[in-house]
Amino acid sequence: MENNKNNIIISNCYAIFSEAINSRVFPGAAMAVAWGVKENRKRLIRTYGHTGYDRESMVEESTVYDLASLTKPLATTLAVLSLLKERRIMLSDRVSDIFPQTGIAFTGIKIKDLLCHSAGFPAHRPYYLELAKLPAEKRKESLLELLGAEPPAYELGSISIYSDLGFMLLGLIVEKKSGLELAGFFREKIAAPLGVEGKIFYVAAGEKGNGEREKIRYAPTEECPFRKRILVGEVSDENAHALGGVAGHAGLFGTIEGVLEMGVHLLDQWQGREEHPGYQASDLRRFLIRQDIPGSTWALGFDTPSATGSSGGRYLAPTSVGHLGFTGTSFWIDPTRELVMVLLSNRVHPSRENSRIKQFRPLFHETVIESLGLV
Repeated sequence: MENNKNNIIISNCYAIFSEAINSRVFPGAAMAVAWGVKENRKRLIRTYGHTGYDRESMVEESTVYDLASLTKPLATTLAVLSLLKERRIMLSDRVSDIFPQTGIAFTGIKIKDLLCHSAGFPAHRPYYLELAKLPAEKRKESLLELLGAEPPAYELGSISIYSDLGFMLLGLIVEKKSGLELAGFFREKIAAPLGVEGKIFYVAAGEKGNGEREKIRYAPTEECPFRKRILVGEVSDENAHALGGVAGHAGLFGTIEGVLEMGVHLLDQWQGREEHPGYQASDLRRFLIRQDIPGSTWALGFDTPSATGSSGGRYLAPTSVGHLGFTGTSFWIDPTRELVMVLLSNRVHPSRENSRIKQFRPLFHETVIESLGLV
């Protein structure tokens, strides 16, 4: 029976991925599915196409993708959970108390507000244009000043607007409260205990060619107008690049297996089958509940499905959680179906103007759920 389900998923996904590659949704992609409870869980990983349109390199399970905003839930949010366990922070802590040197900036904003995108920040600002003019060691201090000078885009807590800015600030908070650089904190506290530190990691500026990383095969992302080159093993997000490649909103890279394993561990922690040594499953469960904010789908650090038009398709349970990455990455976890689905692609190669993945994402998730007979 399970082999039959495997074959159905393989056949149906081959069809939709082949069509997507022919339609230039992306040059290639990797997908992974895990379903069932821990003792009888089945996993399926498949790769399709090439890492670029030159067709030189096939996508393999070891291909490393720029995960973009998957950094927010998988690195920064889990780092916040770790600091909660260590009692270095509380969700009710005010940012103005953490950074008192900013004066009246951040008035009233709490860590919880940042996690659910309701802190009043606009969606995006091109801070890199200013940060790039400064020495590297001055940029985080300048970022804090820029964030503190942002006029509120809306009243604190009244709505949610998905914002990189709040997670940039959370990254600074993690570093201030832990005394560690964000990449090292993630590796030591989150990834290493799961054994995935070699499969999901930050790539700091200048690290790409060092040691074992010389052997890593990165999927290229876009031809960056600012850096004037095709990016390979270098974070696509300009603000994260200006911060040395490591930030709270972007900078994480990973393989399909690495992201799937993190998703499976999150599911088991959510369902009470596992404890992560770095944070408490009871705290994680609180983070995975949609917040009571008008019109918002956001939990704390994780998204939940929209009633209509969700990237997760039509079938996900409302209690599901997931996240998208700008480069063409995503994951969804459905606890009612004991299901984890991951999609990694470089749809921004060679240009971020390609938005065809918006139609492909729901098709992928619906195809998997239908193939498993879980509708």
